[in-house]
Amino acid sequence: MPSDKNSVSTDQLSQNQDARSWWKEQIIYQIYPRSFKDTSGNGVGDLRGIIEKLDYIKRLGVTCVWINPIYASPNDDNGYDISDYRAIMPEFGTMEDFDELLAGLHKRDIRFVMDLVVNHSSDEHEWFEQSRSSRDNPYRDYYHWWPAEKGEPPFRWSYFDEKGDAWQYDKQTDAYYLHYFTTKQPDLNWENPKVRQEVFDIMKFWANKGVDGFRLDAFQFVSKDIPYPDYGEEHRSDIKHIIKYQGMGPNIHEYLREMYDEVLSQYDVFAVSEGVGSSFEDAHNLVDEDRKELQMAYHFECVDMGKDVDNLYKLKDFKALHTRWDASFAQKGWISIFLANHDLPRMVSKFGDDREAFRAQSAKMLNTFLLTMRGTPYCYFGDELGMSNINFTHIEHYQDVAARNAYKKAQSNGEDMQKFMQNLTAFSRDNSRTPMQWSNSKNAGFTHAESAPWLTINDNYVSVNVKEQEKDSASVLNHFKALTQLRRKNLALVYGDYELLLPEHETLYVYTRCLEQEKFLVVLSFSDKPESFELPAEFAGATVAVNNAYAYALEGSLLKLEPYQSIVFQW
Repeated sequence: MPSDKNSVSTDQLSQNQDARSWWKEQIIYQIYPRSFKDTSGNGVGDLRGIIEKLDYIKRLGVTCVWINPIYASPNDDNGYDISDYRAIMPEFGTMEDFDELLAGLHKRDIRFVMDLVVNHSSDEHEWFEQSRSSRDNPYRDYYHWWPAEKGEPPFRWSYFDEKGDAWQYDKQTDAYYLHYFTTKQPDLNWENPKVRQEVFDIMKFWANKGVDGFRLDAFQFVSKDIPYPDYGEEHRSDIKHIIKYQGMGPNIHEYLREMYDEVLSQYDVFAVSEGVGSSFEDAHNLVDEDRKELQMAYHFECVDMGKDVDNLYKLKDFKALHTRWDASFAQKGWISIFLANHDLPRMVSKFGDDREAFRAQSAKMLNTFLLTMRGTPYCYFGDELGMSNINFTHIEHYQDVAARNAYKKAQSNGEDMQKFMQNLTAFSRDNSRTPMQWSNSKNAGFTHAESAPWLTINDNYVSVNVKEQEKDSASVLNHFKALTQLRRKNLALVYGDYELLLPEHETLYVYTRCLEQEKFLVVLSFSDKPESFELPAEFAGATVAVNNAYAYALEGSLLKLEPYQSIVFQW
């Protein structure tokens, strides 16, 4: 089991903070396994590829790894449709490979988070095959069914359905089943205590193997609003209302307390839910320590901003949002900090500037933000290099089921397809799923397959890759390593108070992090032009802990910044 090594004692923390917890102090590195490293030559990443790169992961300075689902799956949604929760997808390897990977991580003092998908299963899971076989099958109530003789079921949104309809007719028993995602991902019926016990037993299976945490996919949807009332036109009119009406159902807290009692309190693990409802109250009710439910909030308000090419995010809104969330959790609860994951475009392409002149500098600046904020940072693989969007322009290039079905839905709705494709190009999930760029050799060193890898590799791999950046002391990669070391050595960057300066400034994001006598000033420029900033008097004579540029100019107290420069001052 990884050890905890920190030089600052608990009594140095602010009295307003909950006691120290190991999971709060993690730096989590998310790996999309299909895209990390292929060792079998089939063009798909695998567990042995991750094992091969364990020393690289260790050198990054991260302390925990989260891997997207690796269970047996038909792969309708790249592993988020699980057919066996106690088996490894053969494409990824074997259970022996998993055991070796987990042991290798722990040997290097790196913890491991399992991605648990239990809002739904695959329609090829034995439970569902039994459930759909007859109305009186013992597994019938493992899923949500609506008999056809009752008429059409009340409307519910589906994220990935071609028509946006979450009910799928199944002629075998003349009934509809519920699926909030693809038709091949039927929703499990958490109202059935047998289903809940099945899930808890699955969690115990992996916890007994030694996993250190669980990321609960789409968990805010597990409790359904049976008997499915009709919510009216607002609900039907726009999918943006899905969480308001279909999330945080009436029994979710009861189910989480059962999970806490049965599993989380019995092992030295933590759990984080994907999504936290639609309010601060929802989030606190999930993760505040006295609730005895989950341990960490993972909200989507930041990544939901600026999802239209004609209405991109504004820095003032970005700052205000993170400041609101920090303030809400300053004294109770705990949050995650992230700018990218497998469901989002590349961080530098959305929040930075991926033009060649600015890509590296803005990627460093964004990593500075991630690794100096209060909360647990989640760093997505490849962002330590400044990997950028691939920007597919034709629907035939896309592998993602969400993209393909959204395209069909837009066509059937008569939408402006040119505008649709512009947004898909900029924000599709495939942008973040392109293979890891290890070198400038064939296929970026990702695979030795003769045929193309499962998803096209970004052309910029020739210059943006691990091999080149490891040799460059000023690279995005080495800057990332400096930031992880700084955070690990200074609990002020984990637990310290956060104060925003210049809230109305349109291009600078400046804040302090303070814990007892330890103080940091973080200056981030989100501009492609030079900027200046009046250094606060209390930081006169402070040392520069990390700087993403070769130098910085200080004339008296006036700090002059290059485009996208970021500096962390320590006093």
